[in-house]
Amino acid sequence: MNTFKPSGICAMAINYEVEDGKVKNVKFLGGCPGNHKGIESLVEGMDIDFVIDRLSGITCGHRSSSCPDQLAKALKEYKAENM
Repeated sequence: MNTFKPSGICAMAINYEVEDGKVKNVKFLGGCPGNHKGIESLVEGMDIDFVIDRLSGITCGHRSSSCPDQLAKALKEYKAENM
């Protein structure tokens, strides 16, 4: 399990796994549970590059980032370190 500490959003951490280039077991800690469950369900089993491409740059209201964007950042970091 990997843990990412996001910034600029309500969630305090994002836990996730990557298996064979696929995103697995994403869990947001803190923040908006309904939205997080939706994101977690939608990205389950998706290719890491597809998730990064789709979620990067999404903002939340006046914030320059969002929970989806922070997940994309977590996955980019993962790729840089592990792939």
